[in-house]
Amino acid sequence: MTTLAETRLPQHAPLIHGELMHVTSHVQRFNGECMVNTLMIDGYDSPFKYGRKNRCRNLKGKQVDLSYYPSIEVIADFEINVMKVVHVKVIAIE
Repeated sequence: MTTLAETRLPQHAPLIHGELMHVTSHVQRFNGECMVNTLMIDGYDSPFKYGRKNRCRNLKGKQVDLSYYPSIEVIADFEINVMKVVHVKVIAIE
C-alpha cells in the first residue's frame, strides 16, 4: 500500500514532504475570509502557512507530517521565503 506522499511526489515535482517535523510555534489569525495558520518548524527559518475555514487546535510542541511547496512572498518590497502547506497530519501529541 502506497502512502499519500509517495503518490503525489512523482506527479508534482516541486512538492516536498517532511515527516516527524517538530512545531516550535503556531499562530492563527483571521484575514477576512479564512483562518491563516503559520507554523515555525524546528531547524527551518521559513514560516509554513496554510488556511482553514475554522480555528483548529494549537500544534505547538507536536510532531507533524507536512507536504508543502516552497514559495516567495513579497511584503513591503522584501522577498520572504514561505512554505505553502497543502497537507498536515499530526503524528504525536506531547
